Amino acid sequence: MLPTMRLTAALTLVFVLVGAASDGAAAQRLAASDGAAIPLWPDGAPGAAGSDPQDRPQLAVVRPDDGKANGTAIVVCPGGAYGRLAMGHEGWDVARLFASRGVTAFLLTYRLGARYHHPAMLQDVLQAIRIVRRDAAGYGVRPERIGIIGFSAGGHLSSSAATLFDAPEGRVPGVSPDVSARPDFAVLAYPVIVMGEAITHAGSQRNLLGEEPAPDLVERLSTDRQVTSRTPPTFLFHTDEDTSVPPENSVRFYLALRKAGVPAELHVYERGRHGVGLAPADPVLRTWTDRMFDWMRGRGLLP
Repeated sequence: MLPTMRLTAALTLVFVLVGAASDGAAAQRLAASDGAAIPLWPDGAPGAAGSDPQDRPQLAVVRPDDGKANGTAIVVCPGGAYGRLAMGHEGWDVARLFASRGVTAFLLTYRLGARYHHPAMLQDVLQAIRIVRRDAAGYGVRPERIGIIGFSAGGHLSSSAATLFDAPEGRVPGVSPDVSARPDFAVLAYPVIVMGEAITHAGSQRNLLGEEPAPDLVERLSTDRQVTSRTPPTFLFHTDEDTSVPPENSVRFYLALRKAGVPAELHVYERGRHGVGLAPADPVLRTWTDRMFDWMRGRGLLP
């Protein structure tokens, strides 16, 4: 838990915004979209409330240096209580870190409350995974090595993808029907997991489910209750001092994974506030990413 190794990264980044396209060769789509912004939903998001930027979710890919990609990919879900997106320390910084390790990172901009509620966010994250898997060859990615990482409410969205990947409400008719939306691994950083209880982050629940959600919806979006043997292997990180999203959220999910026989690893650091991201200024807390990369290496996701 307390190694002294410091992670350094030096890379030249190529930023490419990518999204869904109709059909044709994946490599041709990617070449045509290089440097362009393309929405997840080229014909408009399902149930779109308008055509403003907040109605057009997107992916942005951060590639490793030439020749450094190792075939693993990860979709990055920033937090922000489902009401905003912490695109800096929980988005771009995270994507760059993964790219420095040879992992092709896809930064997701998903729809938010109060303009949207469930299942819009779930539809966006599952569509992002389908796009990456569908076009894996064009990205130099192996389709069986596509993961997801999320922070806080983005952690809830990632845990939703890990448990509700086959949910009917997450599917949109005619959209990549033969492409699996199941992530192959998940990383959850101080995630919101539980709904409708004292340990729930009230703002995240309100933005996701509305003011007075039905009890069955609260149950369904408490993702610890949706874990099955098909939930992918998961790494969890939390802090004991987190008062915004108490660590019981991660503990509940970990115990559910353990009960279902899903490989899992949980790290709870004693000190650290909520929303630390990569914690670059904390010599102890920043080692959580070292533990994550160790876990990924042990699972064959890194060289």
